[in-house]
Amino acid sequence: MEKTFESSLAELEKIVEQLETGDLPLEESLKLFETGVKLSRVCRDRLSAAERRIEMLMKDGNGNLSLTDLPADSRTSSSETPPIKRITFEDD
Repeated sequence: MEKTFESSLAELEKIVEQLETGDLPLEESLKLFETGVKLSRVCRDRLSAAERRIEMLMKDGNGNLSLTDLPADSRTSSSETPPIKRITFEDD
């Protein structure tokens, strides 16, 4: 069974913590680093695939993504945070 994105990310975070301690023998560190690189690639590929799926779902009838600005949250000033983009849909 294939790991979920979340479990892969959690495993990668654990590996990073282990490597940051610096208490591991060289060979074990190299093995963990190699596993971490593989997990990083898996996570990146899954995020890219998810992004492509979202873009396909969000395209309008002309194949363009539709984005509009949302007003800044009333609890923070607009100078503190950039505007949020909202994706709008047009009925076909």
